[in-house]
Amino acid sequence: MKMEIESNHSLSEEDVKYRFISPAIERAGWSKNQIRMEYYFTDGRVIFQGNVHARQKGKKADYLLFSAPNQPIAIVEAKDGKKSVGGGMQQAMEYAKILDLPFAYSSNGEGFLEHDFITNQEREITLLKFRK
Repeated sequence: MKMEIESNHSLSEEDVKYRFISPAIERAGWSKNQIRMEYYFTDGRVIFQGNVHARQKGKKADYLLFSAPNQPIAIVEAKDGKKSVGGGMQQAMEYAKILDLPFAYSSNGEGFLEHDFITNQEREITLLKFRK
């Protein structure tokens, strides 16, 4: 019986993270205690309508990478396989600015797009060449 390999383009964001992004981050030398996944870094806005209020969802990083305890250095925004490698870059950059991080990454599981706030340069990196 022949098994077909599923195209990355049909994968959900969660599948892309599990199959491609997490392994690439770990292969690059990031230990599990340097990685936070699904990390909420803001509370949601409170919306008032008359006497009723509700809280919206907070902002959440798909991955927050730490160079040392309590010292985040980079954010990685994951997208499903239908999006481009840089499909999450604007969101990653917005979050990196809020958290005052020097690096923002976007990935769809095919590679990474890196924005370096120190040099203000962007570059595409393959999954295998992603480094700590």
